[in-house]
Formats: sequence, C-alpha cells, structure tokens
Amino acid sequence: MDEYPMYVVLNDVRPVDKSMIGAVASLEDLLGYRFRNPKLLVDALTHSSHPEDASYERLEFVGDAVLGLAITNYLYLANPDLDPGKLSLLRAANISTEKLARVAVRHGLYQYVRRNAPALDEKVKEFADSINEEPDEVPYTGVIKAPKVLADIVEGIAAAVYVDCDFNLKKLWMVFRGLLEPIVTLETLQRQPVTTLFEFCQKQGKQLDIRYWKKGLKNIASVFVDGKLLGSGSSEQKELAKLYAVQEALQSLLASVPRDIETEKVTEKDGAKKRLNELCTKNRWPKPCYRVEKELGPAHDKRFMCSVQVDTLAGVFVSSGDSKSRVKDSENSAAFVMLNFLQEMKHGSSY
Repeated sequence: MDEYPMYVVLNDVRPVDKSMIGAVASLEDLLGYRFRNPKLLVDALTHSSHPEDASYERLEFVGDAVLGLAITNYLYLANPDLDPGKLSLLRAANISTEKLARVAVRHGLYQYVRRNAPALDEKVKEFADSINEEPDEVPYTGVIKAPKVLADIVEGIAAAVYVDCDFNLKKLWMVFRGLLEPIVTLETLQRQPVTTLFEFCQKQGKQLDIRYWKKGLKNIASVFVDGKLLGSGSSEQKELAKLYAVQEALQSLLASVPRDIETEKVTEKDGAKKRLNELCTKNRWPKPCYRVEKELGPAHDKRFMCSVQVDTLAGVFVSSGDSKSRVKDSENSAAFVMLNFLQEMKHGSSY
C-alpha cells in the first residue's frame, strides 16, 4: 500500500489507481496546479462506463455551476459597459457544450478518461476530426454536434480544482482561465456564422427570414431561405437559438454550393490569377485579396513573395506563391497554389 499516495479531502481517504498516475501528472502540468488530493482528478476523469469506480457525475454537477459563476465574474469585470442581456449571451457562449467540448479537444483531455464505451469513442473522434480541420476556433460553426461527454470532462476537472483548493473561486479562475482561452467575445459572436449567412443570401439573391417563438422557457428560432426551412435551434437565450439555427442552415446550404473547378488539376501557372478571379465570380465569393508578404534581395535585384486570400462559405483560405522579380508573377504563383488547393478541397470536403 505504501507505493500509492494517500490524501484527505472532505474525509475522503483513497489510493490513486496506479494506472492513472501518468494522467494526473500530465494534467497537473497542463493546469500548472498540484493537487493535494489527486484522487479528485482521477474521479473527474472516470466515465460512468468504467465498471469499478465512481464517475465524474458529482464533480460535473459542481463544475457546471462553478464555471458559470467564474465566467460571470470575469465578464462583469472585463466588460463594465455591457448590459445584462449581452453579458448573459457571452456567459452562455463561453460555457456552452460546444465551447467546452472544443476546449477538451484542443487539450487532448479525452485520452486521459477511464472508460469502456467504443461508440462514444467514435463520436468523440468524429467531432475532433471535424474541428481539427478548421483554421481557427470558430464558435457555433461545427459540422458535427459536440458530444456532451467532452464538456462534462472539462466541468469535472474544474470542480476537482475548486474542491481541492478549498472552494476558492479566485484560485480556480487563475488555474483554469488559460485552459478556456480564447474567451468568446461579442466580436467573435458577431463575426460568424450569422454574418456569413446574410452575406451568402445577399450575394446569391436569396430571401432570408429568421422567425422566433417561445416554448416554455425556451426560445425557438427557425431559418427560412426562399421560403424553405433550412435550420432551427432552441435555447433560453434568443441569440443563441438564432446561432444554432443559422449553423444548421449553413450546413444545408453548403451541400448545395456549386462546385465549379474543372475536374483536371491545374498544371499551368500562366493565367492562374485570371482563372481564380473567374472562379470567385462564378461562385459569388468576394474577389481574391492579394498582398506582398516579403521583399527579398537588394534594390537592384529585388524579388517579391505574394499571398492570396479567398473567402468561401466554408472558410477563409490563404496560399503563398514563389518569390518572383515582379509582383504580378508572384501573385499568379499564389493563385496557382490556391486553385490546386481548392481542387483538392472539392474532392475531400465541401467548400
């Protein structure tokens, strides 16, 4: 028994499972926090499908409440000019299932969980693969619904820290804030996906209509495009209900976006810039945006390296060209790379 560390918290005296010592050490390093009772962290990493020990459910119950309060305190202090409605919206966004699930994926938390649930493993992998393909953290635009287990893990770990530090909310926030970054802001919320949907419908000449009604305490939002229902969502927060509905509508629209790149791979750089412009015009995307990234060499033998940015419904993509003696030639090189990238995207996923 001496090989197992023993700890006391709330009259709880239990050894740490030898198989979890590595997981505890890794998460302590991630959090920058040493547990007085690591068994709390082990509990937070135990799913109900694990046959022998108590699961994280009690800790998750505490973590749900304490994260909400910690985020509330932070938002109140960080946004002195925001009204309660906007503060509530930001709080909901920062502790939503999808936000916390993304935190779990970003830090690889699921790998430490004790479980016996192959079906759950597959759902988590599908979700992780979908968001790992995204260029940045973008709330509310995931293609795959976030498995609740991932959010539960984050809440359970938060509760483990909170209990271990004698229910010190300030200490919990100091330990946990870095794990939650980036914090969702109003600017983040307003950027995607509602703006994307409005811009898409405007460019495509489609009629967009978002309707709302109440069902008990829930707000229900439905998105209609040209009179056809494409998405719906519900939440106690009206704005979140709209975001969920818009997310669903965007996925429906993505499936119908025309694929207008030729089947054969682009092989010639000459004329690539013109072809990329034509592609964007045909799909009603914004015009490609070119910029000089680097200027190389002496003044008498200067070379330029340019990039191009293309905004599609599926995201913003950037590619760089070779260094050339003329800006125009480097832009053409960047366009050539972008055309081939979009061609690969056509066969590998929606754009």
